[in-house]
Amino acid sequence: MNNKIGFIGLGSMGIPMAKNLISAGYHLQVYNRTHSKADELDAAHITKCQTPSEAASGVPIVITILTDDEALRESAVGDHGILKTLQPNAVHISMSTILPETSEQLALFHEQAGSHYLAAPVFGRPDAAAARKLWVCVSGKQQAKDIAKPVLDCLGQGVIDFGETTGGANVIKIAGNFMIMASMEMMAEAYTLAGKNGLDPVQVADFFGSTLFNAPIFQNYGKLIANREYQPVKFKSELGYKDARLAFKLSQTSNTPMPIANAVHSRLLSAVAKGWGETDWVEAITRGVSEDAGV
Repeated sequence: MNNKIGFIGLGSMGIPMAKNLISAGYHLQVYNRTHSKADELDAAHITKCQTPSEAASGVPIVITILTDDEALRESAVGDHGILKTLQPNAVHISMSTILPETSEQLALFHEQAGSHYLAAPVFGRPDAAAARKLWVCVSGKQQAKDIAKPVLDCLGQGVIDFGETTGGANVIKIAGNFMIMASMEMMAEAYTLAGKNGLDPVQVADFFGSTLFNAPIFQNYGKLIANREYQPVKFKSELGYKDARLAFKLSQTSNTPMPIANAVHSRLLSAVAKGWGETDWVEAITRGVSEDAGV
């Protein structure tokens, strides 16, 4: 096994994922726009790179987990992008939350360059990433999936295949994040309603999370919402708003009316407009609902 791979993006998700790969025996060629982020990793098992192209040089696999579509495009096809150096038949595993059309475009660029592109967005917060409890959704050519599987198995509790249409996994990621934010809006409204009518929101959340809505989203996020537990920040509101924009845009381009998507898009836009972009999206949604209710 060639144990050297490229890793681009050392944010709140990238750091624990990179640590898990190091623990699994991989040596990482890492790049991050803020170079000091690499100092959080074991120096003996990384090579610090100055550009994405340097991180992708001479490796069979390069992973990117970046903020948005534009950051990914720049890292892939920019002046110092990975396609400048990615070797033939190497695989670019793209784990960012992006539009499916961006994946389709990048897959074409990779094909023209003789390499492979695999969409592999994940579900889970940073603590899930650290515990290797991510769910990894993949779409793209089977050859790329086969090459990527040993690496992806080091990062999550399951890899789910959504076919060979490259953007398929990105649609799943956008749909899933929409359902998470819609569920948070629903819980914030329900528990605020209970509180304004004299009930303990924490007891209400515990009840629903263990009975009618016995699922991780309602248990984990429900507890945070009911307790107004907003620290530490694990997913910034500005990123939640970005994901809401993706859901809104995808609904428009596919002629899919999504009234609830419009509502959560407005909720997160309002949060960013109020200067809450750096707060956790749990706080953005819960505070917004509370303010509307006058509590």
